[in-house]
Amino acid sequence: MKHEGDFHTYGTHERYMLQALKEAQEARKIGETPIGAVLVRDGEIIAKGHNERETKNDVTLHAEMTAIRKACEKLGSWRLNECDLYVTLEPCAMCAGAIIQARIRNLYIGTSDLKAGAAGSAIDLFRVDAFNHRVEVSWGLLEEQCSGILKDFFRELREEKA
Repeated sequence: MKHEGDFHTYGTHERYMLQALKEAQEARKIGETPIGAVLVRDGEIIAKGHNERETKNDVTLHAEMTAIRKACEKLGSWRLNECDLYVTLEPCAMCAGAIIQARIRNLYIGTSDLKAGAAGSAIDLFRVDAFNHRVEVSWGLLEEQCSGILKDFFRELREEKA
């Protein structure tokens, strides 16, 4: 895994995903599943989010939902059609629905979620023809790092229970 000192060696998309990984680390620090998201518009990060559902007992506080809420507040609009979302783990059905409803332009995913992913792993809400908006989905951005933080987190949980 590259470290912050290697930040300059990454391309633009990777830099945004690194920021999502920082958000994932914030979630991990508070005992949450380490998932992070950032929303970008015109080359600027306008909102960030990480999981907080356990901490705040709110099932809607996934990283993507938090970033979307913050971006809507900042822009004064629910339409985020000129925005791109970077998320460390494939969105669930709730988050995928919000991404579509917000009209986000591009979605960059770090790693897949085989049990609950709604971008092609368990179901693919982004390819439902009946929806009036299409989100372009790209996969595998810093996949090793995005997968690794989750694997480490769950391994540590299992070790604590043993």
